Amino acid sequence: MKDTAYHILLVDDHPLITSAYESAFSVLEKQWPISFEIDTAHDFMSALNALSKKTYDLVFLDVQMPTLEQEGIYSGEDLGVQIRERFPGTKLVMVTTFNDHYRIHSVIEQVSPDGFLIKNDLTPEELQQAIWRLVNDPPYYSKTVVQSMRQFLSNDFILDQTDRKLLYFLSKGANLQEIADLLSLSRAAIAKRKQHLKEIFNVESGESLALLEKARKKGFI
Repeated sequence: MKDTAYHILLVDDHPLITSAYESAFSVLEKQWPISFEIDTAHDFMSALNALSKKTYDLVFLDVQMPTLEQEGIYSGEDLGVQIRERFPGTKLVMVTTFNDHYRIHSVIEQVSPDGFLIKNDLTPEELQQAIWRLVNDPPYYSKTVVQSMRQFLSNDFILDQTDRKLLYFLSKGANLQEIADLLSLSRAAIAKRKQHLKEIFNVESGESLALLEKARKKGFI
């Protein structure tokens, strides 16, 4: 008989990834007096629906998924912030394929997750170890995340939600005035933010395409 049951939500737009997570949880169930009740969501709307029905002990959340603009969710960070606010007792694990130091640091600053996994770091054995640590003694960070945290220990670099929305709307072809209207800011404020982003990403060209290319490579779009 299992002593403890944990409610788990897996949020990733790739079913193969959620299946790999489920396999790791299954292995742990066979090794320890513990059981997992697992729900999966392959888009943000499904995740919101699941979160409206129950409180989860642990949520695995992919950073880069198709946006849900009507709910103000442009990346996993935005949903992560909502989960933090609505369910303070839920342990939150951010997962991504991106290993860019700036991107990792931004997620940590925005969400402050209990766990942060880089998919390329994970083996089946390490995933099982990560789950066990997250259930029993968080936090757990992949080796790439740990290296990034050391590098940025004294760095105040961060892209806030407005910066990320600006990049998103630029990528959709919106001009500065349209973005200003969408974000309820002045055109001058948007132009200033855009210039700051160009400095952050070391973009000398005046064209938005160069900025978007750099932001996309670093996983901000």
